[in-house]
Amino acid sequence: MLIDFKNVQVMRDQRPILTRLNLSLAEHRIGVVGPNGAGKSTLIRLINGLVMPSVGEIRVDGLDTRRDVAAIRRKVGFVFQNPDNQIVFPVVAEDIEFGLRHRVSDPALRRQRVQQTLEQLNIAHLTDRVVHTLSGGERQLVALAAVLATRPDILVFDEPTTQLDLRYRNRFEQILAGLPQPAIVVSHDLALVSTMNRVLVVDAGGLAMDDVPDRALPWYQERCA
Repeated sequence: MLIDFKNVQVMRDQRPILTRLNLSLAEHRIGVVGPNGAGKSTLIRLINGLVMPSVGEIRVDGLDTRRDVAAIRRKVGFVFQNPDNQIVFPVVAEDIEFGLRHRVSDPALRRQRVQQTLEQLNIAHLTDRVVHTLSGGERQLVALAAVLATRPDILVFDEPTTQLDLRYRNRFEQILAGLPQPAIVVSHDLALVSTMNRVLVVDAGGLAMDDVPDRALPWYQERCA
């Protein structure tokens, strides 16, 4: 899947958040790094229409985020940094099934899809658990399951390991490596980003560096970290 940014600029309160962004993204795994406030989260939220460009356009698989936002959101699965911003139902299976109601009309097929996804992530034992009794790592996996159940074409992660302990951080990395979908990952976890095919360094609202991890990450550490 090809994602194109053409002359993209984002303004907020008459202040530039992102400027002069021209990008074509097609690699299987893309990492995005940069200082806090650099514009990383804004960049990835442009991909599924959570943020609209003030100038320019973004196309996802040929679809324009302004005109085709509903179709794009069916293609792009977005996993937020805080799973509590994503989980809305009190029981795990209910929450995951809720996201399928407009995609799978048969309730039995929805329940089957939920179970398949939980098994895929090796968390089927959480099916009937109440969400507020889960650990932070378990909630993050449930949020990921809710996105995977919709079978998106591409995955976008905003700081997926920030709230995870080492055990769940390592588990997330293993899960990510096994997912077939292309993924774009914003993260301060440089060890995770080092496993990507391509790294974008965002600084002061612009693209400061764009290269493979072996070159982009040392450049970022020297100048921006």
